[in-house]
Amino acid sequence: MLSIQNFIDGSFHHAADGEFLEDFNPATAQCIATIPRSKSVDIEPAVAACQAAQSAWSALSLDQRADWLDRIADALEQKAERIAQLESMDTGKPIALSRRVDAARSVSNFRFFASFGREQSELTFQMEDAMNYVHRSPVGTVGLITPWNLPLYLLTWKVAPALLMGNTIIAKPSEITPLTANLLAETLLELEFPKGVFNLVHGLGPEVGQAILEHPDIKAISFTGGTETGRIVARTAAPMFKKLSLELGGKNATIVLKDAELDKAVDGAVRAAFTNSGQVCLCGSRIFIEASLEEEFTRRFIEKVNALQIGDPQDENTNMGTVISPEHLMKVESYINLAIEEGGVILTGGTRAMTGYNGPEGIGAYLLPTVVGNLHYTSRCATEEIFGPMVTLHAFTSEEEALEMVNSSEYGLAGSVWTNDLERGRAFSAQIDSGIVWVNTWLHRDLRTPFGGVKNSGVGREGGRWSLDFFSEMTNVCIKKHDSN
Repeated sequence: MLSIQNFIDGSFHHAADGEFLEDFNPATAQCIATIPRSKSVDIEPAVAACQAAQSAWSALSLDQRADWLDRIADALEQKAERIAQLESMDTGKPIALSRRVDAARSVSNFRFFASFGREQSELTFQMEDAMNYVHRSPVGTVGLITPWNLPLYLLTWKVAPALLMGNTIIAKPSEITPLTANLLAETLLELEFPKGVFNLVHGLGPEVGQAILEHPDIKAISFTGGTETGRIVARTAAPMFKKLSLELGGKNATIVLKDAELDKAVDGAVRAAFTNSGQVCLCGSRIFIEASLEEEFTRRFIEKVNALQIGDPQDENTNMGTVISPEHLMKVESYINLAIEEGGVILTGGTRAMTGYNGPEGIGAYLLPTVVGNLHYTSRCATEEIFGPMVTLHAFTSEEEALEMVNSSEYGLAGSVWTNDLERGRAFSAQIDSGIVWVNTWLHRDLRTPFGGVKNSGVGREGGRWSLDFFSEMTNVCIKKHDSN
């Protein structure tokens, strides 16, 4: 069992009061680590460390900071298998997925922002009698609060641009998936990364997370997590005029138009529905099928879902492991029961009581992928974020009806459209209330593009220049030309 500590000012520390939390492997139900249960008192030395380190770190050139990002990427790449193993153990996701997504993207996030930063040119705006120069400076100390579903992947997505733009960091990972954030801190220590620039505090959201939000010397908050928690973040930080970026929940749509290539649409819909047990903010948990395809699509979709290999996350052939915790398992099962109450039909899967499946050893937070038909698109199961291996199927008869159904959601993060007519797909996608729409693919990411949602799915954008803009303050310097007289 690991004993995780906070990382403050270049060294590791227990919580000031000595309290700790336990971290469990959801596949084995075993305690695998203890972490500090930090409080507001633990934030103070982290803020002090940030302030002491700020001037020297921001004094480095952008290229020098980009060089640091590359060094971090190199070091993490050497630990790729360790990252994958820790993420699989901490989250219950398949080891193959951890390698392909979590470990790989954690490295590529640093590489991307290092390269992207070096490519930036000075922003200038020519006037007839003056020249405007846009100068970037760091925001200062920033708070980064990240979720449990993609722990290091989403932490590095924020850390890399924050460092690149010269900020100092206080990061709080989810208390139920702390292992890879700790590995990042260990890596920075090994690299002799400047002390105080990156600080890591563990603990509960209402305790240490709230302390980060409330601290007057933390100038920006970048948060990824649930919409309800996002409301608390906004209520706290906005009146203090902190910069705020919120990437929140989703109830994303997969839309299959009648001219779609059915095999590809089915494969894409299964992947979008059940990757990471449906615990990705971009997962397509509502599937809308043009009525003429409904019967054939549903038959093939169920066949593909039933072919998924569910089981031990350490098995190389496993497609789907556990959900994140027994508590989350109970939440998802409550929605399966609700679906029946709402008139839904379980097409495959169901609760453990329905299926008799409790995991390969009879322990762990395992749940078979569940598909529900016959629900109205305004039902609770089709509108509330479940964030698990459960999807609902809905038929439509026209594009207008499909758009009405899709856009009825209070969320607007992502979606996918499947059609052989690319122009039709683009035109249709532009009418969806969503921050991201893929046509004939899913989760195909260009890191230069804006990432984020509309409506209750968030505020602001990340990625490329949007991340650079968030993690910097911009000053316009207007220089008047000498008069010719």
